[in-house]
Amino acid sequence: MIKIETLQEGFVLLVEGRKVLSHSRRSPCVEIGRAENIVKQSKASFRLRRKHVQGQSLRGFKIVENGPDFVAIDFEGRLRMAASLKDGALHISFSRYDSSVNLFRLRLAAQADERIYGCGERYSRLDLKLSRVPLWVEDRGLGRGRGLMARIARRASGASGDRNSTYFPVPAFISSKNYWCAIDTSSFVTIDFRRTQTLVDAWAVPRELVVGSGKGAPESLGGMTAAIGRQPPPPSWCYDGALLGLVGGGAAIERKLRGVLDAGAKVSAVWASDWCGRRGQGRMAAWDAPSGAPSGLYEAAEGHRGGGALYPDLERDIAGLRARGIRFLGYINPLLSTEGELYAQASAEGLCVKDREGRDYIVSSAGATSALVDLSSAQALAWLKGTIKRELLERGMSGWMADGGECLPTDAVLASGESALLAHNRWPLLWAQANREAIEEFGAVNETIFFVRSGWLGSSKQAQAVWAGDQLVDFSREDGLASVVPAGLSLGLSGIGFWHSDVGGSSSFAWLRRSPECLGRWTEMAAFTPFFRSSEGLRPEGNAQFWRDAASLALFARMSEVYAELKPYHISVAAEYLAKGLPPLRHPWIHYEDDARTHRLTYQYLYGRDLMVAPVVEAARALTELYLPEDEWVHLWSSRVFRRGMVQVESPPGCPAVFYRASSPFASLFDAIRRTVRRL
Repeated sequence: MIKIETLQEGFVLLVEGRKVLSHSRRSPCVEIGRAENIVKQSKASFRLRRKHVQGQSLRGFKIVENGPDFVAIDFEGRLRMAASLKDGALHISFSRYDSSVNLFRLRLAAQADERIYGCGERYSRLDLKLSRVPLWVEDRGLGRGRGLMARIARRASGASGDRNSTYFPVPAFISSKNYWCAIDTSSFVTIDFRRTQTLVDAWAVPRELVVGSGKGAPESLGGMTAAIGRQPPPPSWCYDGALLGLVGGGAAIERKLRGVLDAGAKVSAVWASDWCGRRGQGRMAAWDAPSGAPSGLYEAAEGHRGGGALYPDLERDIAGLRARGIRFLGYINPLLSTEGELYAQASAEGLCVKDREGRDYIVSSAGATSALVDLSSAQALAWLKGTIKRELLERGMSGWMADGGECLPTDAVLASGESALLAHNRWPLLWAQANREAIEEFGAVNETIFFVRSGWLGSSKQAQAVWAGDQLVDFSREDGLASVVPAGLSLGLSGIGFWHSDVGGSSSFAWLRRSPECLGRWTEMAAFTPFFRSSEGLRPEGNAQFWRDAASLALFARMSEVYAELKPYHISVAAEYLAKGLPPLRHPWIHYEDDARTHRLTYQYLYGRDLMVAPVVEAARALTELYLPEDEWVHLWSSRVFRRGMVQVESPPGCPAVFYRASSPFASLFDAIRRTVRRL
């Protein structure tokens, strides 16, 4: 029930007794205006600011309609706000404002002692209370810290990042007071949790704000994910073993794969990011590498798209792997090499994003140039889906990495006529939609998986799976292994369920190289996430690879077996997300909300309801300390029983700190893993 309490010079809007908005002439809840919005772009990183701000607080108001399920309020004839109850949540929309308005501020009720979670993928801080959080899709960047390594990373990559930059922001958050809010806008938006009221500051009037609540954390999170959407389940074959990341061509992949299988590893698929060749400086994968490319620009030589000399018999190789029960995954992005056949075709048909002079908008990265398929065009979208079906699905691929959804420049010109500034945050949704619809139209929904790294509100309805993007190949809290734990937890608290990270990270430079220890600890964590996918990294030669080192290979085989043995639990956890909206990676607060200490936990998580995981996220650690909330917990590797409190356990290679609830219906499965999985 909606209730308006009128004050002497204002009102309070409540839903089921919970305050949502308060307004007075002295403290108005809404402000609109105009500003000059400035965006500076460097590769896939952005800097946004305003100048010449002309905002006006709307102090006067008139309650136009007031009922138990609908309220309409007019603010000075310049903005009308409508609030209605639908499916147990309050939907707030706005109308009758000038089309030139590009400054919008709304103040929502907040509580001083609450914790705030969500706002998309956050790589460091989980609790956002007392923070100002800008939300914009971009490359998360390297060098997010403040030390020497951070400065070198920023210079080496050319894509700098800070504490707030992320591939996958989501304008939605959830409070420890069991309410949530989702803001339906594609504009740049900042949410300020530092004040007595939560300030939403957007570069356009949102289409809608949705505010809901629940009786507890699970119900509240479930209500939010029901409103913003839940991801479809992945194919069950994904849980049969590792998605093995290998590069170097058909012969090299077969040699490495044979060694991995001989070591006893469980492998469900081979993922080859360079199936279509490489381009530019270093080892960057090329989407549509051309034939006859100049030496040094591409490693794909003669032949059709599909790797040329690297993969001369790609379709035969894919069929051969499938006969052995192993799938093949590839790589694509919405950028077309300007030297390729696909670009020539797309450009001739006018399917590329344009610049202000009407030419194809050309972007440069790692010494190579590309054009963007215009995802706002129905014709271009149909062409792209047809290309995906022909080049990947008809070849027999069972999935791919769908990279690069964050790349739309804000000064581009789109076929739809909409502003690229306002389309930028929606671009990952359109990219995921193209991939999803291609799979649906091909009739391969239950057999195919694609994973993205960028997204926005609504991506959960389009993207099958998400990975954490490019991390450094080290233990660092801002960029490395440690950063993926809060990344997975925060994205789970933003509605995304099926998430994972590259085992071992991907980005290296100068003296920073992946060590066998870092690779091993990352491997351990992957066994207790929805997907176990490895990566050789962007520079495979200088980094530790499990197939080069006997100890690393043995650990990989052990953890891939653990992951595969957990298949019934993986399926159950996925089903619970679909039914209740609870993500596989869960902040312990969700199930232990009366325990104040859970709010301070950043580097441990629940995998489903029954497994508590504290991965080793620091180098040279033989012991792991973690907090166990009120329950009876069994140490997975020793069967020792623990109860509430701080505990310390040994965590040698292959034995990360993992506990299961003694009352779990999967207790016998967990105990069997301890007894039967190969030892190191």
